[in-house]
Amino acid sequence: MSRRVAVALSGGVDSSVTALLLKQQGYDVVGFTARTTNSREAVEVVSNAKQVAQKLEIPFYELDVTSTFKEKVINYFEGSYKRGETPNPCIMCNKYIKWGELYDYAINELKADYIATGHYANIEELNGIYKLYPASDEHKDQLYFLFLLNQEQLKRTLFPLSKYKKEDVRKIAIENDLPSKSSKESQDICFIKHPMTTKKYLNNILEPKKGLFIEKRTGKKLGEHSGYWQYTIGQRKGIGLAAPEALYVIEIDAITNTVYVGYKNELYSKELKLKDINWCYPILNSEFDVNVKIRYNMKAVFAKLKINGSENLIQFDTPVSAIAKGQACVLYDKEDGHLIGGAFI
Repeated sequence: MSRRVAVALSGGVDSSVTALLLKQQGYDVVGFTARTTNSREAVEVVSNAKQVAQKLEIPFYELDVTSTFKEKVINYFEGSYKRGETPNPCIMCNKYIKWGELYDYAINELKADYIATGHYANIEELNGIYKLYPASDEHKDQLYFLFLLNQEQLKRTLFPLSKYKKEDVRKIAIENDLPSKSSKESQDICFIKHPMTTKKYLNNILEPKKGLFIEKRTGKKLGEHSGYWQYTIGQRKGIGLAAPEALYVIEIDAITNTVYVGYKNELYSKELKLKDINWCYPILNSEFDVNVKIRYNMKAVFAKLKINGSENLIQFDTPVSAIAKGQACVLYDKEDGHLIGGAFI
């Protein structure tokens, strides 16, 4: 009897080809999707996913996760900005929706042996330890968003796209006439749709509130703004202050509604403290070299990690720019790039 795999379908090209490849490999494939909100766009996602399942002639299930999504993703996103932080909702969605509600439903209700998604990542097992390695398509690699997965989840997860380039996945979709063959790339924040922007979204839920721009180095008042949540660490454009050279957002104080600004050299730091790292597998050493990302779209940089109880010190070889509270700091093996763990800054 073939092993059953539940594929998390989004209606997009990646998850569609994931389901197709697994079916071609002889798995007993079922498709399912999560309705995350009651918006027209979310209903459309479910409809598109259903069309893919019909085309592939596989069973399809819809799961209403609106309350969990509101609590764990949207409320977290809004709360982070209210605290002056920079959130990462995709990581929370992976934890509470894809490997939360969907994973539990797949294993317990659908009796699946595995869950599969269209993520670009590679799982390898060595001596009973499951490790996440970069996908072949380095431009699509998504390890950064997966550092909260545990060993049990990795053991029962399949990533069929790990060896494929994005253009090859699109080609497979076209050759097999999948409904998603011409679908666009998904947006970063699925519940904020164009022409809505993050800034407009936040201004809709937060009342305008006058605050000060303060020069970090001198304490001098440089101007006023209408709400600290409209700014992020490292931001240069849209500050609207005249200065001899470009000013950047250096620090945000949500309590006093103050945005501290300064020059580019003030953005750099040589070390970073993290509490409670989520380790992807047991770590034995208390001090070792790692590669680190403090945001998804940066190249990993070399650092030394020192573990001292619950406090972990990361010392960068070369200073890094714009370390923002709330973002994820993700750790990779410096030899082969596999995922070691991560934490929120």
